[in-house]
Amino acid sequence: MCSILGIFGLQAGDDLINLRRVALELSQRQRHRGPDWSGVHVDAGAILVHERLAIVDPAGGAQPIRSSDGNLVLAVNGEIYNHRELEQDLSQNYAFQTGSDCEVINALYRAEGAECVRRLNGIFAFALWDRAAGCVVIARDPIGVCPLYWGHDREGRLWVASEMKALVGVCADISAFPPGHVFDSASGKLRRYYAKPWRDHAATEGVTVAPEVLRASFEAAVHRQMMTDVPYGVLLSGGLDSSLVAACAARFARRRVEEDDASEAWWPRLHSFAIGLEGSPDLAAAEIAAESLGTVHHGFRYTFEEGLDALPEVIRHVETYDVTTIRASTPMYLLGRRIKAMGVKMVLSGEGSDEIFGGYLYFHKAPNAREFHEETVRKIDALHLYDCARANKSMMAWGVEARVPFLDLEFLDVAMSMDAKFKMAGNGRIEKAVLREAFAGALPEAILWRQKEQFSDGVGYGWIDGLKAHAEAHVSDREFAAASKRFPLNPPATKEGYFYRSIFEQHFPGTACAETIPGGKSIACSSPAAIAWDPAFANAADPSGRAVAGVHLAANA
Repeated sequence: MCSILGIFGLQAGDDLINLRRVALELSQRQRHRGPDWSGVHVDAGAILVHERLAIVDPAGGAQPIRSSDGNLVLAVNGEIYNHRELEQDLSQNYAFQTGSDCEVINALYRAEGAECVRRLNGIFAFALWDRAAGCVVIARDPIGVCPLYWGHDREGRLWVASEMKALVGVCADISAFPPGHVFDSASGKLRRYYAKPWRDHAATEGVTVAPEVLRASFEAAVHRQMMTDVPYGVLLSGGLDSSLVAACAARFARRRVEEDDASEAWWPRLHSFAIGLEGSPDLAAAEIAAESLGTVHHGFRYTFEEGLDALPEVIRHVETYDVTTIRASTPMYLLGRRIKAMGVKMVLSGEGSDEIFGGYLYFHKAPNAREFHEETVRKIDALHLYDCARANKSMMAWGVEARVPFLDLEFLDVAMSMDAKFKMAGNGRIEKAVLREAFAGALPEAILWRQKEQFSDGVGYGWIDGLKAHAEAHVSDREFAAASKRFPLNPPATKEGYFYRSIFEQHFPGTACAETIPGGKSIACSSPAAIAWDPAFANAADPSGRAVAGVHLAANA
């Protein structure tokens, strides 16, 4: 992954030399995403800046990528996993200039126009400047794994950037570019290009997915996302999701060694990474999983004070004041720094599984299959605001790319087509049982059937408890009583939330940035709608999984 910054709608009389300088200065705010190289394109209609993290074709593939005639200029943050299949169909009519997986976007656009994004399987946010037509096409991947923001300056020029911080002080109307949408300035319209039948519960009723089909589909997703020319690893918390990713990756890494296939520069020794406080449940479970899978494992420990010290930088990088996200982002941010120090540039991660399969513990309270399914759709729609933002920005703070095989579009179609009645938990059935059953024998039983632990819980229960105590000591009752006056938009409901919001305001002043963060009550990462599933949720709402009494084993701890 990388970062992009673009300015469009330039007019005669604009000072291009000064605008270029400003664009470079603002792009430096997100250079942590792309420390390997910087590229700039300037013409009378557009300025594009790209900060590169070289994962595929590290020796070439510099951006912005220009077509052979110079008419198409592309800046991309992302990975296109099906680029080879697409290139086979397009190579006769487009002269590829690089070995980058992303250049296929130029070729597709030339053949099909802005609607070409429908054919991409990958994670991406891009701006494509068509010099001949004088228009820009902006698009973001269907789930929003890659961040993207846009806004306008006082002269009405359109700005886009990978991170919000690059637009602060320039644009007054900053907002997140919506996932699964494409904007074409030729028409001036923002259109949704990604809409699946499985969003409607009725389309899934009665649909079964055989365990072997589910397993094969996920294995294929992991295999696709191991596309890299640099050292990679896996995040391994010892929970079900990260362990399944690691199990599949370990299998393909071993196969590379056995076949001695040098056709692709994949790195065969699989390294796994975990982090937690001393005594962390995740660290202990990760050791078991790693030993079983044969990974070269690295379990790192951090202290509460180290986590607390990192909070201001975590909030600046992740660009949120959401309590759940900050709790989980901090250990991930610290882990990213360790991973970067070891020379690894890409990791596979387990985000998305809980949203697809209803893995959060509050799903035990879902009253029926319809509400269960509708909540999974709501959770998938919100991933770009929560777990995807956490994983992407926490890792990219150190120039480490996080890929998420559970959100592979082909696998998503398989998993979400299933009738939710087969996913439901409760009455003695553990969450994500259908996924566990599909991978019988792939992991030690203690890992395969381990209860869901949210990352912020699994790193050590003392982490959340300590954060609450710290906020209680540093936010006075008087300050908190006036919270709605200081923060009328999404006023913090707890002192912990107030503490984070105060830090956020220092980096992102004004209402525009604050409006990019969702509000509303949550129980163990639920959407606000799911609060109605259990009367007890209304009085005990907290993002921690331990808030689900009667389900989490440590709910009363």
